[in-house]
Amino acid sequence: MKKREGFRHLTAQDRDRIHALYGYGHDQEDVARVLGVNPSTVSRELARYGRRTCRYSATQAQKDADEKRKHSKRPGMKVEGNPALRRFIIQELKRLRSPDEIAGRMKRDGIAPRVGTAAIYKWLYSESGRPYCRYLCTRQSRKRRQHRLAKRILIPDRISLNDRPESLGLVHAEGDLFVSPRTTGSKVCGLLVVTKNEKLLAGSLIPDKTSRVVVPAMRSALRAANPDTCTLDNGIENITHKQFGIDTYFCDPGSPYQKPHVEGSIGLIRRWFLPKGTDLSKIPNDVFQSQLHLLNHKHRKSLGYRSAYEAALERGIIDRVPRISLSKAVAFR
Repeated sequence: MKKREGFRHLTAQDRDRIHALYGYGHDQEDVARVLGVNPSTVSRELARYGRRTCRYSATQAQKDADEKRKHSKRPGMKVEGNPALRRFIIQELKRLRSPDEIAGRMKRDGIAPRVGTAAIYKWLYSESGRPYCRYLCTRQSRKRRQHRLAKRILIPDRISLNDRPESLGLVHAEGDLFVSPRTTGSKVCGLLVVTKNEKLLAGSLIPDKTSRVVVPAMRSALRAANPDTCTLDNGIENITHKQFGIDTYFCDPGSPYQKPHVEGSIGLIRRWFLPKGTDLSKIPNDVFQSQLHLLNHKHRKSLGYRSAYEAALERGIIDRVPRISLSKAVAFR
């Protein structure tokens, strides 16, 4: 089968050259060879305005092309051009159906013609569909503009998680931070380290993410959990990982699922004690230690209904259970 040639639209410069070259007596093939297009492209362009140069104006041709392209793919044309489809979508929006619900149900029920979620949003954000944006849960009448991402900080001597040794005798841990909401203006974070198999939690509340604070807090948490390796993400707080005193390995960028135990443990803390929106600067560190102590005492199904302390004692990670009062954690709830 013959390969299809590449296609491109003529530009204003191309039309100027058509006007000049054809006016000086060059044929369509010569003009096409100069422009690097198919001769039929030049033929169709000239046919719109007659074959005489005096009737072809590059300025007018470019103006007509711009106007045509402006209306050729106007936003929401697929919905706006089908009155029955438009009425159906408006009816569903008034029933507080989301565009995703509408598109998915149309596909499930075999409704034809149908459109996808993106096409419905494109119509809603156009002039024709904007009055119906009030039925969306967000009530937004335009696409949300994405914030420019901050410059990525490269971590020196970063070793991928794929290179972590998997010997049966090694104790692996995962570490991460959870933060106060930005609206509070607080920089206080929670630093957490969790052993992979024993679910042993250790950590503390720290005033900020600077290396002078993170390094001693991480070293203290690692001493309490006593792992052989630690898996971290690519946050700027881990740029001094060489000072943590342990072999560190890093997840792929944007892959928090590669350290599920610490992510799940942060979720556990959020559900029991510190829900999202909590200003961590108002939580004393001794209360936080009491909360971790209580969670380490919980009997977990994943551990055969043993506590993290019991599993860590059997593994020899710790030699005794620390004495911390649970009353502050219970009183805080």
